Amino acid sequence: MDPAGSTGVGSPTGRRDAAILIVDDAPDNLAALREQMVEQGYQTYVAGTGERALQLARRVHPDLILLDIVMPGMDGFETCRHLKSHPVTQRIPVIFMSARTGSEDVVAGFDLGAVDYIGKPLRMAEVCARVRTQLQMHANSATQQEQAERLRTIVDHMAEGLLIIEAGGRIQFTNPACDNYLGYGPDELAGRHIGDLLAPVVAQEYLAYFARYAAQPDTAHSHGTREVTIRHKAGKPVCMDLTLTPMFLRQPLFIGLLHDITHHKLSEDALQRAALVDSLTQIANRRHFDNFLEKEWQRAVRSGAPLSLVVLDVDHFKLYNDTLGHAAGDVCLQQVAQALGAHALRMTDLAARYGGEEFVLLFAETDADAAALLAEAIRAHVETLQLPHPKSPTSPWITVSIGVATMVPRQQCIGPGTGQGGPDALFVAADRAMYAAKDGGRNQVRAAQPGCDAMAAVRAVAHGAGIAADGRA
Repeated sequence: MDPAGSTGVGSPTGRRDAAILIVDDAPDNLAALREQMVEQGYQTYVAGTGERALQLARRVHPDLILLDIVMPGMDGFETCRHLKSHPVTQRIPVIFMSARTGSEDVVAGFDLGAVDYIGKPLRMAEVCARVRTQLQMHANSATQQEQAERLRTIVDHMAEGLLIIEAGGRIQFTNPACDNYLGYGPDELAGRHIGDLLAPVVAQEYLAYFARYAAQPDTAHSHGTREVTIRHKAGKPVCMDLTLTPMFLRQPLFIGLLHDITHHKLSEDALQRAALVDSLTQIANRRHFDNFLEKEWQRAVRSGAPLSLVVLDVDHFKLYNDTLGHAAGDVCLQQVAQALGAHALRMTDLAARYGGEEFVLLFAETDADAAALLAEAIRAHVETLQLPHPKSPTSPWITVSIGVATMVPRQQCIGPGTGQGGPDALFVAADRAMYAAKDGGRNQVRAAQPGCDAMAAVRAVAHGAGIAADGRA
């Protein structure tokens, strides 16, 4: 057999046998070691020089190298130095074999990265035992390394962001998904504090949780999942689900998993907006208005400020549709809605389509005089749109009839289910005033100022217009 070749015992299971590279310039030592390794069932490679050993090691990548120190040319120390400096061979365990057993040589061998040092003359049983031990340790190390690399690959390719956080709030580690979510480079978040990412109140809550369970590890449990807003590196808020779980090893650590829900939140917000907006006119719908009116009523009860409501109806709209068609009618309602929206400028103002051609506007903290001026401005604005209404008996243009009512809400005015108090009273008064405006010739504003007895105020308005309180035009 070629001395640089290999021999080995085939594995009945098909598993690859461990490969041993023997490096020695003494043929007798080389032959004896090869015989022993073959008998142990190892694939065996031999080299008589350091240069040849490097070539074989890089080609076959043995599991262990038995390396003589004293050799002509490149000695064992230099050969080991080259092995440990090359990425392909740097992790292969090396056992030195030498008659130089002084402390200085042994220490030098271990300093170069050897895992063992065997003195010559060799005792074969001892050599075999040391080889078995080192191969087992190497196999265990390789398995652990493989598992660590597998775990690292999983962590690096997780869709969820992962953070490891210390009990004091210091971020110890983040994975690429976390870095990408929050706009940071690799390792840039390590060393930062969770207070850099979370709102102060939320960060303090987590720190209290960390301290509580760091002090009593036996009671630790997952903090669960909650929706949080995390500060992106660029300063923008990012909506995330954060799940925190304690992990107690040498020190208390907390594993955080981040799931990006920004798109979900955007979709959720869009659905919520859609549920509150009239699809044709893109202003608030009746559901939104009713909720808004209830909220503003309760706020006015607390503040004692007046609340004003405007109800308007497009004059002769059925005739407009019959004349110009429903497509033109839709465009007309859209333009009227846009005009109304221009007068609801505050956070406490709301313009809504209440149904068909009927619209409403709510003005909080607005007294009767100001509400009447606003209503007249709205009426004039719609008229100046000059939307042609060829067959209208009122005007050549689209016009609106408006009723306006103002009330200073009182808690005692509320009569649930009666329709005579609370927001119902305000709406009834404004609605009746609007029908009084229609009966009075349309394209005008009529105002009512109901108190707790809304129907009395309605009757007063109706009487002034010459109609019954329950009449409809």
